[in-house]
Amino acid sequence: MRAGRSADALRAFTEAEPGLSVAEQPEELTRLCLNRGNVYLQRGDVERARTDFEQAIAEARRVPAPVLGAKAEHNLGYVELLAGDLPAALRMMDEARPIIYELSRAAAAVCDQDRAEVLVAAGLTEDAVVVLRSAVVALGSRSLRQQQAEAELVLARLLLMTDDLTEARRVARQAARRFRSRGSDVWALRADLIALGADLASRRRIRDIEDEAAALEDALDNNGLRDDARVAALLATHASVRTGELESATARLRRVRVAASSPMATRMLARQVRAELALRQHRRSVALRHVRDGIADLHSWQSSFGSLDLQTSLVGHGQELAGLGLSMAVDDGRPEVVFEWFERARALASRVVPVRPPEDRDAAAALTELRQIQVELRDTRPGAAKAELSREASRLREQIRQRAWYGAGADLVIEPATLADVQGALTSHDGALVSYVAVDGAIHAVVVTAQSATVHGLGRLQPVKQYLDGLQADLDVAASQLPKEMRAVVATALRQRLAGLSDALWAPLADVVADRPSVIVPPGALVGVPWSMLPGLGDRPLTAARSASAWLRARDRARPRRAGLVSGPDVPRAEEEVRLAAKAWEDARVLTGPHAVAPEVSALAAEVDVLHVASHGRHAADNPLFSGLDLVDGPWFGYDIDRLPRVPSTVVLSACELGRSAVRWGAETIGMTVAWLHAGTASVIASPARVADDTACEVLAHTHNGLATGQSPAVALAEARARTDAESIVPFICFGAGW
Repeated sequence: MRAGRSADALRAFTEAEPGLSVAEQPEELTRLCLNRGNVYLQRGDVERARTDFEQAIAEARRVPAPVLGAKAEHNLGYVELLAGDLPAALRMMDEARPIIYELSRAAAAVCDQDRAEVLVAAGLTEDAVVVLRSAVVALGSRSLRQQQAEAELVLARLLLMTDDLTEARRVARQAARRFRSRGSDVWALRADLIALGADLASRRRIRDIEDEAAALEDALDNNGLRDDARVAALLATHASVRTGELESATARLRRVRVAASSPMATRMLARQVRAELALRQHRRSVALRHVRDGIADLHSWQSSFGSLDLQTSLVGHGQELAGLGLSMAVDDGRPEVVFEWFERARALASRVVPVRPPEDRDAAAALTELRQIQVELRDTRPGAAKAELSREASRLREQIRQRAWYGAGADLVIEPATLADVQGALTSHDGALVSYVAVDGAIHAVVVTAQSATVHGLGRLQPVKQYLDGLQADLDVAASQLPKEMRAVVATALRQRLAGLSDALWAPLADVVADRPSVIVPPGALVGVPWSMLPGLGDRPLTAARSASAWLRARDRARPRRAGLVSGPDVPRAEEEVRLAAKAWEDARVLTGPHAVAPEVSALAAEVDVLHVASHGRHAADNPLFSGLDLVDGPWFGYDIDRLPRVPSTVVLSACELGRSAVRWGAETIGMTVAWLHAGTASVIASPARVADDTACEVLAHTHNGLATGQSPAVALAEARARTDAESIVPFICFGAGW
């Protein structure tokens, strides 16, 4: 079994089974089921593995043998991983974890390694790489070379997914050497496959890859590793396509059968190869169909998860396929085709129908405890006590996050809006929608009005990135109390950056858009652009949407009737701001001082149409759903949004940084604003940078005057901006369906 000789192992286990009695050797029978299930896992035979592990669990409970039972449950979680049910996989592994972790450091490392494989499948790449590197070291320190090489195998696969090709090749070859030194030649073949995939992705030795991959396919297939053999066949085909050997590629592809039960990465690779082959054969419509079907397959899987964290992380599996669709659409040039693919390829999680998770009292208790610890951390001096509090906070964050992963999705995906749908919606306001995309290192835009749709090439992405580098720091410093001379220097640098961004992204489109109200749909590469501050944009109703489809779905709203306003601690003008804003409303409830606590804020949020929170805010780039609003009893997190039975239609976050979003593998964005929009809030007014207290107080009070009279959030914010001093730094942006 350890050597990977699965056929020999199965024969031996089958011969042993009749000699074991349920009555006389129950523990030995449990071990047999446990180990034979592992062999079936190696072969990708999910159902036989499931049967053996379920029997092992039943026997372990009867003996009782809790350790064997925990191992079997953990392995059953691995079965769910292969079956594609990631929440079930995580839940089972996490339930078995406490027992396995107590056995030894090596057992804990193997446990971490398997769990990291689930994280890899979920696209949570940053989390997985840390765990895997730690597992490699831990197993190596115990001289467990087989297990160490298996951990390196998973790490190499992860590095290949994230395009760290040189390191992926190095780690894969290192794993192959370890396997062969132990006589585990079959395991070494799997490592060779990953190294070959890295060579193909980096376009190294492409003419050699077809023959090597074909030989690898035969070797893997002969050893019962059917899924790995399919991947080898696809790599061979991919190499043939890229070298122009189209007849060879076509013949081999006819023999490859990728089932719906194959891993998502394999299914995406198959679609990629078929699409590229069709494109090289000048069958563009067939190529686009393969891309469309692949993205639909990914969406279907994505919609089975209830966690926004998982939904956004899974997008990376379709990144290369979506990029191919975008390249073909841009080459096509027709506005309706380009618009369709811009919509299909971006903000994939925004097309998944959200579900309200069931009440989870353990998660609620953990959030409350985490809030308390955050308050203690704020008041505790550096030292051992603070370090212990930090460790406990990390443990609670992990617990909260993983419990959110367990939730089931609605299994519903909304089809993207058509160009005609959007043009019809723009008619009533004579508005414009500008949808950007970054593909092949260049920026393109589709400008849609009620009367027309046009495609524009905007040049290379790199110069825009240079303007974005350092922009966040300039925005933050500009909002600080600075001496007059220093403020002038910072303001000049900021204006230059904003002008450069406007020249690159907006000026070429200005004649088409004119002075219309605008919807901006940016890709992940442009997520840091403060659109409302660009010259030519800030004086109009403007909203930044995740996609045209999301804007269209959320734009119909009733006039708000009730507002709730909250002032958090330690913000000099927060209470003044919310009381001033509340005067605009006939029916407003204000929480200040000791009432600004999480339970009361949550209750208020579930009751009102407009929620305004003025407090310190912090964007957590490493785990954006732990971005938070500071309240008296600690932060109110993105995870708290999921616990609301109802969300307001408009949310105003007068809190620095909470307009920021983190960009994940696959260019999907996530943060506090995305969490509100995903939960059903139509629009969020927030800032991606620090805001001076005086500016926030003035601008947002005027914004409420407009909201209370029935103005849309984007119109209300635009009019409030127009009333401020021309020298003021006003980075507030309306996100979602602002008009």
